[in-house]
Amino acid sequence: MPGQRRVLPPRVLAHRGLVAPRAAAAGVAENTRAAFDAAVDAGAVYLESDCRLTADGEVVLFHDAELRRVTGDPRQVSQITLRELSALMSERGGLLTLEQALDEFPRARFNVDVKAREAADPAGRIVAPHAHRVLITSFSDAHRLRTLRSAAAAGARPATSPGQRGIATLLAAVASRSRRAEARALDGLDALQIPERQGPIRVLGPRLIDAAHRAGVEVHVWTVNEPARMMALIERGVDGIVTDRADLAIETLG
Repeated sequence: MPGQRRVLPPRVLAHRGLVAPRAAAAGVAENTRAAFDAAVDAGAVYLESDCRLTADGEVVLFHDAELRRVTGDPRQVSQITLRELSALMSERGGLLTLEQALDEFPRARFNVDVKAREAADPAGRIVAPHAHRVLITSFSDAHRLRTLRSAAAAGARPATSPGQRGIATLLAAVASRSRRAEARALDGLDALQIPERQGPIRVLGPRLIDAAHRAGVEVHVWTVNEPARMMALIERGVDGIVTDRADLAIETLG
């Protein structure tokens, strides 16, 4: 997923797959085999997901540290085995390990958010053979860099997007109007995956988009589910939309 100046048509990144209202009513959960099948069936090429490590050392696609919101179980992902978690998710769309997802969706490109430090090293090793179709990100730049180092040790270089500290550094560089500082902050990146705002702070702005494009770095905005907002962002120069409704985004953005 290398960065380019203005990507047309824009990328649609299926956020945790696709769980349309009917599927949600039937009990299908995000980040499951069923959710990714639905996204691919809708025409999505880019699948966004999250990974954590189970008690027995398996990298699984799961967003929350705790199971409660998705399964009702109060335990942490790190406290449960792959077999136990698979059983809990069997009626919710089907659990996927990171390795299974990469194998079962060979034509898809994956955007992997590393949620836990302990998942970083094994995730890097798992994505290494698929590095040409994987982007690694994390809110934690430490987790992200650890994953990239693990992949590099296997001879691979996945694409990457910065975490919170990296974005803060870039925003400071943009505010300073120093192109040298902007270039330093963007060095080694392929995409900026950002919200429009973070609380009272505006993250997305024309100077940031311009700086990213000068460096050959894409700008992806999350999480956008309204078609009119998707169109407005693309008109502003955004290269990709991270969305819970990949079906609507593909229909809207073509």
